[in-house]
Amino acid sequence: MCGIIGYIGKNMAVPVLLDGLRRLEYRGYDSAGIAVLNDGAIAVRKRCGRIANLAELLLESPAPGTAGISHTRWATHGEVTDSNAHPHFDQSGKLALVHNGVIENYATLRESLVQEGHVFVSQTDTEVLAHLIGKHYDDAGGDTTKARLIEALRVALKQVVGTYGIVLLHRDLPDVIIGARRGSPLVLGLGKGENFFASDVSAVVAHTREAIYLKDYDIVSLGRDAFEITSLLGGASGFEVTKVEFSEEDVSKGVYPHYMLKEIFEQPATIRDAMRGRLSREEATAVLGGLGMSNAELRDVDRIILTGCGTASHAAMCGEYLIEALAHIPCEVEFASEFRYRNMPLTRDTLVFCLSQSGETADTLAALRESRRKGNRTLGICNNVASTIARESDGGVYMHAGPEIGVAATKSFTSQVTILTLIGLLMGRIRHQSTTEGLRIIDELEALPDKVAEILKANSHIKAIAEKYAGASAMMFLGRQFNYPAALEGALKMKEVSYIHASGHPSAELKHGVIALITPELPSVVIVPKDSVYDKNISNIEEVKARKGPIIAIGTEGCTELEKIANDVIYIPSCPDYLSPILTSIPLQLLAYHTAVKLGCDVDKPRNLAKSVTVE
Repeated sequence: MCGIIGYIGKNMAVPVLLDGLRRLEYRGYDSAGIAVLNDGAIAVRKRCGRIANLAELLLESPAPGTAGISHTRWATHGEVTDSNAHPHFDQSGKLALVHNGVIENYATLRESLVQEGHVFVSQTDTEVLAHLIGKHYDDAGGDTTKARLIEALRVALKQVVGTYGIVLLHRDLPDVIIGARRGSPLVLGLGKGENFFASDVSAVVAHTREAIYLKDYDIVSLGRDAFEITSLLGGASGFEVTKVEFSEEDVSKGVYPHYMLKEIFEQPATIRDAMRGRLSREEATAVLGGLGMSNAELRDVDRIILTGCGTASHAAMCGEYLIEALAHIPCEVEFASEFRYRNMPLTRDTLVFCLSQSGETADTLAALRESRRKGNRTLGICNNVASTIARESDGGVYMHAGPEIGVAATKSFTSQVTILTLIGLLMGRIRHQSTTEGLRIIDELEALPDKVAEILKANSHIKAIAEKYAGASAMMFLGRQFNYPAALEGALKMKEVSYIHASGHPSAELKHGVIALITPELPSVVIVPKDSVYDKNISNIEEVKARKGPIIAIGTEGCTELEKIANDVIYIPSCPDYLSPILTSIPLQLLAYHTAVKLGCDVDKPRNLAKSVTVE
């Protein structure tokens, strides 16, 4: 979850490292630090808080040099303090290291090192790893060489239990920085006379468009003009140079005050891109060649499991309703964090989909590996074609949503639900749907981007509603059928960015307990499109109204009766039941965004959160 960038080249390292850290700050912003190698010494600067604090320190105390490593932290082991900020040194003070991941056996390793006389200055697992590598380097003796450092790293990593993406430098080796990964992402950026390490390619896209996405157990020695990739187990490791698809402009806010608002407004385009080239009117179906399965193989599927974390799990819940409605295949959702710890019966004809925007989510990756270990075909739905999930799955569907920088997921949710709709269409057409029905679904899908754009025109109206209720200490979100997951997602967005306690519930469950919470001070957001349970939802609104609870209704254009019973109404265009979560999620995102802005919250960097959860 932390952000890493390393640089070695012809330019001063600090401007490159700071720029990269700013681009990675969404991955963690508890503290930040830099280590720069120059004239046989390592200069380290570390500060709690945002990158701006570190930049201020570097103005007061510059760190010249053309090779350096840097880190922005999301705390796992140890409090948020300057001493716990990365980089960390080994016992000799000659080796500095930054780390993303968790060393699970760090306490045992630390105790052993303490007994040998090592002294630690932080509470982190990372410092233990730095000491361990340094110990093996010093114990080896002999000439100061790159090979000696890599061998020390290899020996140390074989003692480690856990995950890591690490970059290190050594005072005695000024012309090389070293990186390694297992379970936490690390990218190699290739320049001319300069090279980079980063935990996300967005950190280096301003400098290069050529990248190598490292694999688990890769070890890289990186110089100014060359690199070498070997395996932890020994020998060379294969790699592929990838052309980065997005540009520096794609990872900027542009005219928007926040990434979250920019990404909300990108959804007409990202939904269209999720469908681009994947709808066949001739066959009245979806074309998803990336699944790597024939129609005969898909027809043999008798059960589907969708798994993900956070927003991806809510998209999966929408997919459960969608696939069962469109394809009549039993479908269920499992939290990825629970998947591998359950002894869940999986038949041979069960198909598993793993949903992850980054393609690096630790729990989802673990679920993918567990599913494949059990012999089930396992497919990915992610936004990074070079991610670990994309590489290790048996196939899948790429979202084409572009970089999502805002910590609170928005466009990735609607892209995932759109893709799950395509899967439902494909599976339905090879089973029971007629050509006429297939074409009707395609018509509705193709109309989605314009309908989303229409909702976005109500931004000012939604902002006024958000500001009206921003003083609430808690909120309730209610939805039914396809929109129950949308209610959960709306509550999650509100919690994530505004810190207002919000809970999502099936509308029909209101009277089975949570109605006890209704007061004049607790607003309820009720998702009530004109669908098969519209009248039932109206009854739920009446129940809340009878107890003087304020109501924000999200309804379908033309349902003017909502204005008589709700305090405020947000309208969406008419659409089939199965597509309504895509449309209803847009005002929920805007409601959360504007509430957070009104409260003065840091929308793009909510407290305690980070974008890519690469630790369990």
